[in-house]
Amino acid sequence: MPVPDYQSLMLPVLRIAAEGETRAIDIEKPIADQFNLTAQDRSQPQPRGGQRLLNNRIRWAKFFMEKAGLIVSLRRGWFTASEAGRVLLASNPTRIDLQRLLEYPSFREFYRRSRDGSGEARLDDEPAPDEQTEPPPNMHSTLQANLLERIRANRPEFLEGLILDLLVKMGYGDRNATTRLGRSGDGGVDGVINQDRLGLGPVDI
Repeated sequence: MPVPDYQSLMLPVLRIAAEGETRAIDIEKPIADQFNLTAQDRSQPQPRGGQRLLNNRIRWAKFFMEKAGLIVSLRRGWFTASEAGRVLLASNPTRIDLQRLLEYPSFREFYRRSRDGSGEARLDDEPAPDEQTEPPPNMHSTLQANLLERIRANRPEFLEGLILDLLVKMGYGDRNATTRLGRSGDGGVDGVINQDRLGLGPVDI
């Protein structure tokens, strides 16, 4: 069968999250098994390439439920079901989707703002038909803004490490060849990559 849309994944994701701390990558297999996905389905990339479609939709399901207060993030990449999420599961729901999440004030406000670029609440806050499989395009902008806000809320040392991680992902050396400086008198240099795949030698950032 095809990879389920992100709304169909909400209930399975919440059930696994209620079992204890988990990560999106760790719940791919049990969810794929539950939906009898083939190896090809499990490795199917997004239409735009890059991330696997199943992983992407699991993350969107988790993201929306977190905005509704059903899931809480514990530390980088790890999350679990909140008390509200466990209460919802105790009611034996047959499905969790955007319409169900709109019953939660925190999600309702988030959803209204994410659909209206002005940030003002709208009366027309019902999910559109094309949002059943993929989030609305401007939802990606909302996610980017939330990510930037969370980065800014961290200490400078976090940003320095994040930049090094990003450069390593781009192909500049490996994590073992990086050094974070982040101290006074460093001349504005936050870190050094001692080698890279492009043969440029040490790279100051």
